[in-house]
Amino acid sequence: MTETTARQRKKILVVTAHPESRSLTSALTAFAVGHLRAAGHEVRVSDLYAMKWKAVVDADDFPEHPADGRLDVMGASERATLAGRLTPDVAAEQEKIRWSDAVVLQFPLWWFSMPAILKGWIDRVFSRGFAYGPAVPPPYGGGAALAGRRALLSVTVGAREGAFSDRGVHGRLADVLHPIQHGVFWFTGMAPLEPFAVYGASDLPQDAFAAACEAYGRRLDALFTDEPVPFRALADGDYDRDMRLLPGVEAPGTSGLDLHLRPAG
Repeated sequence: MTETTARQRKKILVVTAHPESRSLTSALTAFAVGHLRAAGHEVRVSDLYAMKWKAVVDADDFPEHPADGRLDVMGASERATLAGRLTPDVAAEQEKIRWSDAVVLQFPLWWFSMPAILKGWIDRVFSRGFAYGPAVPPPYGGGAALAGRRALLSVTVGAREGAFSDRGVHGRLADVLHPIQHGVFWFTGMAPLEPFAVYGASDLPQDAFAAACEAYGRRLDALFTDEPVPFRALADGDYDRDMRLLPGVEAPGTSGLDLHLRPAG
């Protein structure tokens, strides 16, 4: 490996969620892992269904919590995190995130969101004291708890692309995925890239799969060079004390979730 190649080598965590190993999601996961490794990167994979990941947060996550005590999930999560007493499965996933330079989430779009098992991964792994909370830097920006990492959503979508456009019946895909892009990634300091999507996933022909892999490969090649989504940082002075965007800082005519994007230029 040359010095240049060694300098460009990155560590990437791929988290995938689909119950069928022969699914399009699984095929894209395998493609991504192979493509990234062929480019010289280190890759770790969390296949949540294969791991039989426990999706729900409950008292079993906090063995030292008193059996007769009221479970304050945020408080119990923070105490266990800061004391190094999280369950081994959660601690292992947190270590993968600490290790990574980028995180790729690969999943099918189910009911306008991620599968429950992947949401449960976020609920349990992004604990208070690790990903957010007063013990770590404040949210929404490059100085937050998980800053220094890039994040990419790769989703398979059953509907046609037009249905997820600005005038599409489902709304813009960027808006549908905003809770993950802005509310998980950017909130914790990760720099989210524009999502990669494969539409018409329910009956994708072989030639379309080949084209999708080609497009996906280009996005993976640009994982560390593409410009992230230009979300506003909380610390930049665009929000008031109640975290409301100050009037007049947006470009004329901007509305909706686009208010939280920095204007071009």
